[in-house]
Order: sequence, then structure tokens, then C-alpha cells
Amino acid sequence: MKKMIASTSGESYKPALLVVDMQEDFCPPSGSLAVEGGRDLARIINDLLSLPFALKIATKDMHPRDHVSFAASHFPPKKAFESHFRISNPSDETQSYEIPLWPNHCVQGTPGSDIIPEIDVSKLDEVVEKGKDGKLEMFSAFADVFGNKSSGAANQDLALLLHRAGITHVFTVGLAGDYCVKCTALDAKKEGFEVYVVQEATRSVDAGEKGWGAATKDLEKAGIRIISIKDAEVEMVKSLN
Repeated sequence: MKKMIASTSGESYKPALLVVDMQEDFCPPSGSLAVEGGRDLARIINDLLSLPFALKIATKDMHPRDHVSFAASHFPPKKAFESHFRISNPSDETQSYEIPLWPNHCVQGTPGSDIIPEIDVSKLDEVVEKGKDGKLEMFSAFADVFGNKSSGAANQDLALLLHRAGITHVFTVGLAGDYCVKCTALDAKKEGFEVYVVQEATRSVDAGEKGWGAATKDLEKAGIRIISIKDAEVEMVKSLN
């Protein structure tokens, strides 16, 4: 795929905002997989949603009740946060991927899958539901852990939405920084976009060196900048008014 030219001049600059998994089950006080400080991000994210991004998209985990990432889905039951499970690539059985196992979360049709009410959803253009295939893990909103895209895994093709809108730059925020935010940002970069992660607008399952610390290294190695809401990149979006 031909890479898009990263420019901030004239009509060639069309930024998008991706709000990743700001759902009840990922937020205190009662989320089953709550990320510390997750709900506190709403104010900053709403501030960003008020800016003139060309496209504003939220993503949601939307798992079936027996999703493979749930510790309770395995027999005998495994330990959430401690156990792992190796899944196979349905497109190539020679490939496998070891995933961490979690408490049940963001199950389809449950309140835990809802975007938290503190987020102003009226400002969103689209919502991409991901992780719908019970046999596959899907951290990124672009593709599963093997890089596959399928209608069974997500309700919309995020890359297609962005390319059709002529997006050049992608700003990524939300939960969790060391998993879904990181993987979504990395895949956005692979799609040819200039990608930023807004540091004040993301929180991680593991805020330490093994979690967010390692994630920042992966992001920076891929050419993704971790920026502040006060940086020039955000000011450039404001200037589109």
C-alpha cells in the first residue's frame, strides 16, 4: 500500500482522533478490568473531541460470553492476570500467538461494554466494535493479533474508514496504553498514517516499565510520537477552526 504523505499544509492535512475502548469495564470503580485513572481521562478526551478533527472514531471491545481471552472460558478455569493461552491463526495454522487471560469484560449486551457516560458520544462520527470473534484476540481496532481483518472480528474496517476520509494524521487516546492503544497506534502507522499518542489521555494496565514503559519504546521504535496535549501537534488541529 502506498504511504500517505505526512504534511501539515493546506488540504493535505486531515487529522483523525481515535478514542480507544473508553468502556465501563475498563474504568473504576466497578469495571471488571478497571484501569487506574481510566475514568479521569474523560475531560481531556472531551476537550479533544471538541477540536476540528476531520474524523472522530471510538472503538469498543465487544466480546461474546465465551471469548478466548477470558480466564473463565478455559477448563479447568485459569487465573486472570496470571495465566496465558496460545491461540492459532485460522488463516495459517503454523502461526500461533500467546495471549494473556483476563476477567470477563465488555461482553456483548452488558453494561460493561458501554462507553462511559462521561464521554460526549454526540461528537463521534463512528464507533468500531472489535473483538467479536470468540476464538481470536483483537487488541488493535484494525486487525486481530495475526494481522487478519474480518467482518466476524469487527463491525467496520477502520483502515477503510480512515482512508476513504483522506485522513493523513491519527491521534490516539484511551485505554489501555500498553495494549489496545499501543496496538491500534502501531497498526495505524502500518497503514501509512502519521501517528501520535496523547500521553495525558491514556492510561495503562501496567503503568510501570514492563507495561507502559515497554509500550513507549515499541511506539517510538515504529516512528510514533508520544505527545502532550499542549504540544504543537494539537495546536495544529486547533488552527483548523
